[in-house]
Amino acid sequence: MTSEAQLREKLRKIAALFEGATTTGERAAAAAAMERIKKGLGSAPKVELATEFQFSLPDRWQRRLFSALCRRHRLEPYRYKRQRYTTVMVRVPKGFVETTLWPEYQELKEALNEYLTEATERIIREEVFGDANEASERAG
Repeated sequence: MTSEAQLREKLRKIAALFEGATTTGERAAAAAAMERIKKGLGSAPKVELATEFQFSLPDRWQRRLFSALCRRHRLEPYRYKRQRYTTVMVRVPKGFVETTLWPEYQELKEALNEYLTEATERIIREEVFGDANEASERAG
């Protein structure tokens, strides 16, 4: 079972992976590199124009994770009036989405999904009923 502390460490490791760090010194260098990336992102329109991207994220937890990740990279997630709550818009260079933002989101989402699934099953087994399996299938 994954504890919250283990999940937090895993999320840090995923972030460090995307920053290219494995040791303390490399993490410091990665933090400096990340700052350069963030500053470069602000001047990215000179190199690659920011494009408006629309992301459809099926549940509240994925939207919150994605929005937090955008803000971490100094991007502003938003949606237009009358857009579905599942929609998150962001203006960002396409290359940044393809190489950093989306792959990092996918890794973090997978780690959180694994943790939330384990926690949900454990709570159901301990507090509701010991058998938390899906319903059995019968012939019609």
